[in-house]
Amino acid sequence: MKGVITPALLVITGSFLIVIFGMLLAISLQLDFSHRQVASEESLHIAESGVNYYKWHLAHDPDDFTSDVGIHDYLDPQGASVGKYNVEVTQPLTGSSIVEIKSTGWNNDYENVKRSIIAQYGQPSLAQYSFLSNASSWYGSGITVNGRVHSNNGIRMDGFNTSLVTSARDTYTCGSETGCNPAQTKPGVWGAGAGGAQGLWQFPVPAIDFTSLSFDFDQMRTDAQTNGVYLAPSGTQGYHLLFASDGTVTVNSVTGTNYYYGYASEDGCQRRYERITSETFIATYNVTNEPIIFAEDNLWVEGTVRGRVTVVGARFPIGTYNTNIWIPNNLVYAAYDHTNSLGLIAQHDIYFTRDIPTNFRIDGALMAQTGHIIRHGYFSWCGGTTGAVKNSLTILGAIISFNKSYWNFGSGPTSGFVTRTVSYDTDLTYTPPPFFPTSGEYEFISWREE
Repeated sequence: MKGVITPALLVITGSFLIVIFGMLLAISLQLDFSHRQVASEESLHIAESGVNYYKWHLAHDPDDFTSDVGIHDYLDPQGASVGKYNVEVTQPLTGSSIVEIKSTGWNNDYENVKRSIIAQYGQPSLAQYSFLSNASSWYGSGITVNGRVHSNNGIRMDGFNTSLVTSARDTYTCGSETGCNPAQTKPGVWGAGAGGAQGLWQFPVPAIDFTSLSFDFDQMRTDAQTNGVYLAPSGTQGYHLLFASDGTVTVNSVTGTNYYYGYASEDGCQRRYERITSETFIATYNVTNEPIIFAEDNLWVEGTVRGRVTVVGARFPIGTYNTNIWIPNNLVYAAYDHTNSLGLIAQHDIYFTRDIPTNFRIDGALMAQTGHIIRHGYFSWCGGTTGAVKNSLTILGAIISFNKSYWNFGSGPTSGFVTRTVSYDTDLTYTPPPFFPTSGEYEFISWREE
């Protein structure tokens, strides 16, 4: 009988031990799995800390993308290291303000359990506005603005706006520049437009510091001399830039001009030497290889832009000269596929000429640093010219000027455009044209786990 019981007991005991060890192994594996899950979640939080750390770094030194990268300890509240994160930074490409931060985190107890986060931050460019001005502005009943409008002074909005209209003033003195005669006190934003009832008019808001927008023209000139096209003072009337849809730009020296009489509120009826009568070929360049064109002279710019480029007109010593840019024809992108952008920066004014097409279009971010962006009034009493009224003005991009920009006169109008549509280009906020100014702190754009 004993011989019969012993094998059975051994079988039962062995089975029991197998079950027990199996259960212990399962519990151990489950416990290790749980610990690894916890470690994985901790690794994600540690990786996020690395992203936040480098965002803090950029807030204090926005142009430094090489310091403080690499492996850092992640400390608990008592100051002990419980993990680490490795920070890798990809600095912005030319013509972009987007910086990419990759952070890989892990727990010290599970160094093989790592998780990585890639976050993008960008400094918004000034092209985030459809209109940005330091002066009082008046938007008439025929205009549609698809994008933000801001002035450091008052705004009269009689047109249609689809985004915020903001003023840095609670009230301002409305004069003839915004249709008040005699002058009177008005709210920071007012007018016949429907945006006020829709809650789109906001005032006062913080001002945009235009004194901080002073460009480093000297650095821009250096960049053009080394990585772009530099055009020295011509000794004639300036330069004519003709962009072509094949991605090239032809540069001519303007050797002769003629005038139309045109009216501006600042200096009345004057001769405006805006017509090119003779020019000489200089060279043709590939836009891809020349992201900045810097001219120490007046410019005429037109054509179809393929690529990303900024054109600057400024002459040294800065403050001694008033360099202007004329736009005599349509200035448009070859395609609207996020690959093309244009920046146009004038030291003083940007002008639309009299003989532009009846349906006139501009694509790009336009900035008049110390002046404004206007089309003169071409009236019969000011020289007797024709072609004063055009059918439409369409702008995709931004109008940025220190002084008030304008192009319409009278009702109808008597000079200007029957309809005007200005739309904000979403591509330009964080990927502006090369060397175009940005402002403010880095803002969050995107987050993903690798």
